[in-house]
Amino acid sequence: MKAPAHIFRMIPLSVLDLSPIPEGSTPGDALRNSRDLARHADALGYRRFWMAEHHNMPGIASAATAVALAHVAQGTQRIRIGAGGIMLPNHAPLVIAEQFGTLAALYPGRIDLGLGRAPGTDQVAASALRRNLAGSVDDFPRDVVELIDYFRPADPHQALRAVPGAGEAVEVWILGSSTFGAQVAAYLGLPYAFASHFAPAQMMDAIAVYRDRFRPSERLAAPHVMLGVNVFAAETNEEARWLFSSLQQAFVNLRRGRPGKLPAPVEGFEAQLDRQARAMLDAALACSVVGSRETVRRGVADFVARTGADELMVTAQIFDPAARLGSFALLAEVQEMAVTA
Repeated sequence: MKAPAHIFRMIPLSVLDLSPIPEGSTPGDALRNSRDLARHADALGYRRFWMAEHHNMPGIASAATAVALAHVAQGTQRIRIGAGGIMLPNHAPLVIAEQFGTLAALYPGRIDLGLGRAPGTDQVAASALRRNLAGSVDDFPRDVVELIDYFRPADPHQALRAVPGAGEAVEVWILGSSTFGAQVAAYLGLPYAFASHFAPAQMMDAIAVYRDRFRPSERLAAPHVMLGVNVFAAETNEEARWLFSSLQQAFVNLRRGRPGKLPAPVEGFEAQLDRQARAMLDAALACSVVGSRETVRRGVADFVARTGADELMVTAQIFDPAARLGSFALLAEVQEMAVTA
């Protein structure tokens, strides 16, 4: 049975770009590709363009996330630009307030700030970033509140303020892959984004916790859920599956302790996997839609109908930058067809 067309046409689409570094290319190439993708998404009508903080990852170029976002924002006109996300335990809240306050001063009304509590790296890099790993789960909510306070208009007698930052309109989100982030977002009355594109296990539980416990705030009157989904769109199902094999290879390499640059696609990759690796991929990448226009239309509509998502954060780690642009164009085309149907 086909999912209702209105399910697809009503959902805002955003881009999550991990700034992948394909084999044979450089971080500079990846960041230029990110800017090209942002321009492309801007022209296609996507709502937001997110970049994520990862460290010590040979295949991801967006470690200095605020710098990468400034590069992207300068090349776009309308699309909102944001961090999806900044791993707040790695940073002092004041520093992040100043960084994103600067972005908001340069690109007013277009800056989003997603916050997560994971390290975004391994323990070695986490220690290098923080110098110590002391802290508790209570630190993250307190740090979020402190950071939001820096964005409030400064009081004349305030001893410490973020400059730029104070009074800037930065939209703050909580990111997560468990129910912890859902509870924080609900308690603080903030929009919530779930990392279902790589960690879908607790997705439905987290959505339920967030919506059930949400408390309206000055920043948000009603709960708003964004879900991550991998979308690999091509002219045929076979071509899309071939493109998807790059992400599958990257995941297998990462889980086996061999992170690297994004591999080129290969034919029949799944057939080469043992049962354990195939089960791992099926679990980690369960929230993926891979195929032709009709397959993508049906898959995205089914996903939205099943989850009740208010917005989708679409990611596609595709080896060929031109094919990646094509995938996002096909998704936008399919949604446009649903709108006019």
